[in-house]
Amino acid sequence: MRRLALLAGLVLAVSPAAAQTLPPDYMLPGNWSPAASPLPAGASRSVKAPKVDVFYLHPTTFRSPDGQMNSDPADAKANQWVDESAVARQGSAFNGCCRVFAPRYRAASYNSFADPAMQKAAFALAYSDVERAFDHFLKHRSKGRPFIIAGHSQGAFHAATLLEKRIEGTPLQRRLVAAYIIGINLSEGDFGRRFKQVKPCETPSQTGCVVQWEAILAGSDLATAAKRAQSTFVSAYGDLPGKQTICSNPLTFDARKPAAPAAASLGAVPGEPGAGAMRPLVRGKVAARCEQGLLVVEVDPALDMKPLPGGSMHYHDVGLFWADVRANAARRAAVFRAGR
Repeated sequence: MRRLALLAGLVLAVSPAAAQTLPPDYMLPGNWSPAASPLPAGASRSVKAPKVDVFYLHPTTFRSPDGQMNSDPADAKANQWVDESAVARQGSAFNGCCRVFAPRYRAASYNSFADPAMQKAAFALAYSDVERAFDHFLKHRSKGRPFIIAGHSQGAFHAATLLEKRIEGTPLQRRLVAAYIIGINLSEGDFGRRFKQVKPCETPSQTGCVVQWEAILAGSDLATAAKRAQSTFVSAYGDLPGKQTICSNPLTFDARKPAAPAAASLGAVPGEPGAGAMRPLVRGKVAARCEQGLLVVEVDPALDMKPLPGGSMHYHDVGLFWADVRANAARRAAVFRAGR
């Protein structure tokens, strides 16, 4: 299964084991994470009557000490960690323009990455919840409104699958404002093969398209990281042209402007993802450029954002650009609505 080997090293937290993993009933409000989290100081205000919705999928957050392969949406302590470490710090970036719906789902746990067969089964179970949540979202929540799909890491993996299997080439594609599929390995060659109609976003106002980036610290071994990122395409299609991953610079969201100085940064959320309230936004402390399909970032140490081994800034893919994502989602939503 694509991308799972890298995801194995990108778990946000340790959470207690859950007793069972029953399918969540999406008619119950408790099976949706709260999306109106307290915003960081300095955030732009949310619109009073949003006309666009967001279907947001959180990343891997669950590590079970008893070897459980999937999280349990009924585990209150695990849910609190998801809400504070992921939904608040990622999903909330979209509530400036839109209503955000974030389903609790039986996400694959860290333990599932130990064996390819377990990976496949755990991700299949997680995706089955995602599809049911999406069906509920369409029927009972969105009801014909324009929507954004967004996800990070494992959530991005499921969002990409949802885009491929349920949205592209269907009437739903006409309602798609954009897909923010962050922190996985979509390659240039996936478009035209895996995705026949939907294209990568080229401009900050384009709609119906896909944005993606994977942040890595400047000075890291880009060649090794790029080869690893390209391996999912190579394993699926061979060592062919198009293996380079797509990189949307969230400081510009413009393919003609692949690099931007720190002065362009609208605001990062400092610190490590975790429990508790977000710290105030800090502007002008992150420079970014697309290079070899990766988003190379220069981060002011004052932001207190630690890299993973190899310089990966995976945990901070959204936090580094929280206010930039917020502004861009609002821009695309406004353009989409104006064109209807």
